[in-house]
Amino acid sequence: MTYRAWLECIRGCGRRYSVYDVIYRCEDCGGLLDVEHDLEALKTRSAAGWMRLFEQRTRTNEWPYGSGVWGKKEWVLPQIDNENVVSMYEGHTNCFWAERLGKEIGVPDLWIKLCGNSHTGSFKDLGMTVLVSAVRQMIADGRPIRAVACASTGDTSAALAAYCAAAGIPAIVFLPRGKVSTAQLVQPIAHGATVLALDTDFDGCMKIVQQVTADKTIYLANSMNPLRMEGQKTVAIELVQQFDWEVPDWIVIPVGNLGNVSAIGKGFLMMKELGLINKLPRIACAQSARANPLYLSYLTGFKEYRPVKAGKTLASAIQIGDPVSYERAVKVLRQFNGVVEQATEDELANAAARADRTGLYTCPHTGVALAVLFKLIERGEIHRDDRVVVISTAHGLKFTDFKVGYHDGVLADVVARYRNPPIELPADYDAVRRAIDKAVGE
Repeated sequence: MTYRAWLECIRGCGRRYSVYDVIYRCEDCGGLLDVEHDLEALKTRSAAGWMRLFEQRTRTNEWPYGSGVWGKKEWVLPQIDNENVVSMYEGHTNCFWAERLGKEIGVPDLWIKLCGNSHTGSFKDLGMTVLVSAVRQMIADGRPIRAVACASTGDTSAALAAYCAAAGIPAIVFLPRGKVSTAQLVQPIAHGATVLALDTDFDGCMKIVQQVTADKTIYLANSMNPLRMEGQKTVAIELVQQFDWEVPDWIVIPVGNLGNVSAIGKGFLMMKELGLINKLPRIACAQSARANPLYLSYLTGFKEYRPVKAGKTLASAIQIGDPVSYERAVKVLRQFNGVVEQATEDELANAAARADRTGLYTCPHTGVALAVLFKLIERGEIHRDDRVVVISTAHGLKFTDFKVGYHDGVLADVVARYRNPPIELPADYDAVRRAIDKAVGE
C-alpha cells in the first residue's frame, strides 16, 4: 500500500501543497498549514495491525524504525526515502510513575512523560528529526536549500543544531540575548551553528527569522512549519502504547508557541480515527502568568485574542507573547474539552522543587504544568481516580541556574518553601554528628 501525506490549509479553504514545498502559510487565505494523511489508505491496515507493527518496531535496530518517531513512519512522513532520514533514535522516553508526589496531592495515578530524556535534552528532538530529514530529502531532490534557520528560547536551537550537524546541513539560530540558560546557549555553539544573539525577546527573533526565510534557500524550522508537529505527535501514540493502548484521563502540557499541544492533540485524533483508541483525554494547557495570551483568550471563550508583551519568567522557553500556533491550539482544545490555566513565578518554582523532593528533577516549564495540576486538583476538576500524565518538556539539567538560585533563595518573586542549601561545617566529627541528628533524627 502506498501512503501519502500533504500540506493543507487549516482554515478549510482546501488548498494543498507537497510536504516538500518551501511554504509555511496558505497562498490563498494566509492560514497556517498542517500535514494531512491519506486516512483511507491507512485504514486498509486494521487498528490491531498497526498496534502489532508499532510494538514490533519498538527499540529494534532496523533503520530507521527503532526510533520512537520513525517507528511510526507511515503516520509521520511516509514518502521519505529511508537513506535521507536523520535520526538519533529519539523517542522511547519513559513515563515516570510519580507515586510519592501523586499520593501527596491526592491523585495516585500520576505519571510524568519525561520527553527531556532525549539527545539534546528536550522534546524538540522529536519534531526536528522529521524536519531535518525532509530538508535532506529536498536537497537530494535538487532543491537549492543553503541552510535551516529558527528563532528559539533555547531548546529548538539545540535540536536544530544537533540534527543539522548530523546531516551536514548549515544551521542558523536566532536567540534573545541574555534570555536563555548557559546550557541551552552552548549547545548550538558546540554543534557549529551560526548563532545570532539579538537584543530582543523571542517574538522579536521570530519576526526576523520569518523575514530571513522569505528567501526560499533558507528553510524555516519553527513550529509554524507543520513538519515539526508530525514528530511531536508521536508523544501521544507512545504514551498510549506505554499504557497498553489505554487513554489517560488528563494530559497537562506547558505551552508557549503552542505547537506541542497542537501536535499531541493531533496524535490522539489520528489514533481515534484509525480505531486504536475509542476516547480522547482532556487537555490542560499551562502558561506562565507573565506570558499568558492563550489563558487570557480562554477566559473569553476564545472569542478574543490579543498578543501580550511577554514578561521575564523563569520558564524561559515559554516566554512567548504571540504564539504562532494559536489557531491550531484553539482547534485542539475545543475538540478535547480543554482548559487553560496559569502559574506565577512563586507557584512554578515551588511546584518544581516539591516534585524534586519526590525523585523528579524538573525544568521550570514542567514546574508550570505541575503548578497548574495542583490548581486543577484543588478546584475539583481533576479527581482522585483520574489517570493524569504531565508532559515534561526538557531535562532539569539544562536549567541548573534555576535550581541553584532556588536553593540559594535568590530568585525574584519566589519564597523558596523547599529550600535545601548545603550545611557548611568545620571538619569536626561532633559538629557533623549534631547536624546529621538534626536532619534525620536521633
